[in-house]
Amino acid sequence: PGGPGTGGGWGMQLTSENKAHIDALSYEELLRDWRFAPAGDPWFQGETGGYWKDRMRELREAGADHVGASKRLG
Repeated sequence: PGGPGTGGGWGMQLTSENKAHIDALSYEELLRDWRFAPAGDPWFQGETGGYWKDRMRELREAGADHVGASKRLG
């Protein structure tokens, strides 16, 4: 997804910079990056991956057009 820092080890630690990057994305942007990232992308593993998933759920529950976003992305 091209955000800040990658950290070491399995996945990425959830830094304040990573959290701010994720929080700034729309549901459709989050879904696009989740769907089209290469296998093993550190953004979707470890603490940062868990936060990414939770943020998507939060936006869906708040009324994001998740069906429309999915259809637009293919």
